[in-house]
Amino acid sequence: MTTIASFLLAASAVIILVLGLMHLLYTLRGRNLHPRDPELEARLRVVSPVITRQTSMWKAWIGFNASHSFGAILFGSMYGYLAVLHSAFLFQSVFLQLLGLLFLAGYVVLGKLCWFSIPFHGAMLASALYIVALAVR
Repeated sequence: MTTIASFLLAASAVIILVLGLMHLLYTLRGRNLHPRDPELEARLRVVSPVITRQTSMWKAWIGFNASHSFGAILFGSMYGYLAVLHSAFLFQSVFLQLLGLLFLAGYVVLGKLCWFSIPFHGAMLASALYIVALAVR
């Protein structure tokens, strides 16, 4: 049975899922996540991080962005699935509710400190929907 709370939580999950899918697409295709300075990109492709010489900063950048996308896609998929098909389980699990809230809060903090307005506002909206879902359940 779908309730307003499960709908709100699913909407929150869909926002994060779409942001994650878009981010993965931008990571793997096009130039949206490339630096504006071609010389900087050229240097990133040859300079390695201090931790290892087995990769370049550019490969690490792509990997970090892709894995970040995977996290958003996983959150959106799992919480959307649970909200729609197993809402009773989700709303009975304090652990899952807190885990989701902490995940979204982390995205809001990262969004404010490190991102631009679209993902930040998306994370804020997803968090607000999630909190309202928990409040009205």
